[in-house]
Amino acid sequence: MHLVYPAVLSALLFCTGLYGVLARRNAILVLMSVELMLNAVNLNLVAFDVWLSRTAEETLHSGQALTLFTIAIAAAEIGIGLAIVLAVHRNRGTSDIDKLRDTAEGPGKDGPDSGDLAAEKADDMAGEKAEATA
Repeated sequence: MHLVYPAVLSALLFCTGLYGVLARRNAILVLMSVELMLNAVNLNLVAFDVWLSRTAEETLHSGQALTLFTIAIAAAEIGIGLAIVLAVHRNRGTSDIDKLRDTAEGPGKDGPDSGDLAAEKADDMAGEKAEATA
């Protein structure tokens, strides 16, 4: 088997995963797309390991070892990612990425534009003080 076949399949899988990450709005579908991209990398690692082991006298199988490491990292990533998505869904009621804002910051007491109003009030007060002293 030629190296081109798994390389093309890996490129198609990676492009499909990249499209899913960029186009999807649901956080779970984005995580699935990231997993698809990682599987494309795993396919590349194994294919190049097999190709290099045919040409080299010593077979170290380093590509397969890196693939096992990548699978372990992917399992941990999906576990933590799903836990975060479930916690956000419980708190916010949605897993839509566009509707979620930064969880550390919320709108101010006066609303989302309270910083602009405070700056305008400070400018008005400075102008009134300047007129009063003149």
